[in-house]
Amino acid sequence: MKKIGLISDTHGFLDEAVFTHFAQCDEIWHVGDFGANVAEKLAAFKPLRGVFGNIDDRKITSDFPEHNRFMCEDVAIWMTHIGGYPGRYSKNVIPEIYNNPPKLFITGHSHILKVMFDDKIKCLHINPGAAGKQGWHKVRTLIRFTINGEKIENLEVIELAGR
Repeated sequence: MKKIGLISDTHGFLDEAVFTHFAQCDEIWHVGDFGANVAEKLAAFKPLRGVFGNIDDRKITSDFPEHNRFMCEDVAIWMTHIGGYPGRYSKNVIPEIYNNPPKLFITGHSHILKVMFDDKIKCLHINPGAAGKQGWHKVRTLIRFTINGEKIENLEVIELAGR
């Protein structure tokens, strides 16, 4: 069983509350648009997986891939910053998402917290919203969940505060 802390679109701002909310997590996954110094702080706290976003600099783009496909327990994961969502996937993930769908597809970029199941490909989509202060979102958000074998469980939305 792995407890995951999911965060995106920090844009260089890392709320200290993240460390409290992710204290019991085994790993942190960041879905891009880290901004300056965020990756280093998170990696010093917990094991970090991530993908780069469209605002990230060369350091981030050299340390993290655009697409990150991996297994966690018995769940196939695909993380990418700009991926769309069920019924409106981005061109950069079609046709792979239909030909080789993951069980969990995680995106960022939109700053819109969204958890949806795609019945067509039997895949859970999660976008944790934005945890930073840049953008048009009104509330900064995170997500915590557990992967237990082939199950994705105990999903929690955490509201940090307004921007």
